[in-house]
Amino acid sequence: MNIRKIALFVSILMMALLSFGATAGSNHLEQAIQHAETAMTSVDGKTVAQHASEARVHAKSAKNDKSDSKHLDEGIKCLDDAVKEGTDGNTDAAKKAAKDAVEHFKQATK
Repeated sequence: MNIRKIALFVSILMMALLSFGATAGSNHLEQAIQHAETAMTSVDGKTVAQHASEARVHAKSAKNDKSDSKHLDEGIKCLDDAVKEGTDGNTDAAKKAAKDAVEHFKQATK
C-alpha cells in the first residue's frame, strides 16, 4: 500500500471518528476547531484542504452562535489560505494556516 492510500485511509477514519464522537451539545465553533486541528496534523496538502474546507463551513455557521466575529473572520481567512495552499500542494504552508485558524478560533471561545 503506498503512502497516499494510507494517508487517505487514516484521514477518512479520523473524519468518521470525529463525526461519531461529536456530542449533541457541540457547537459549530467546536467542530470547526476539531476539523482545523485535523487539518494541521494531516500528512498531505489535499487532506489538509479537505479538513480546512469542512472547518470553514462550521466556522461560518458559528457566526450565528454569537461568537467573537473578529477572531472568527481571521480564522476563516486562515482556512481559506489552508485550502488554497493545500490544493496547490504546499502542505507545510497549509498546515501552518490551519494552525493559525485554530489559534483564532480558540481566542473566539474566550
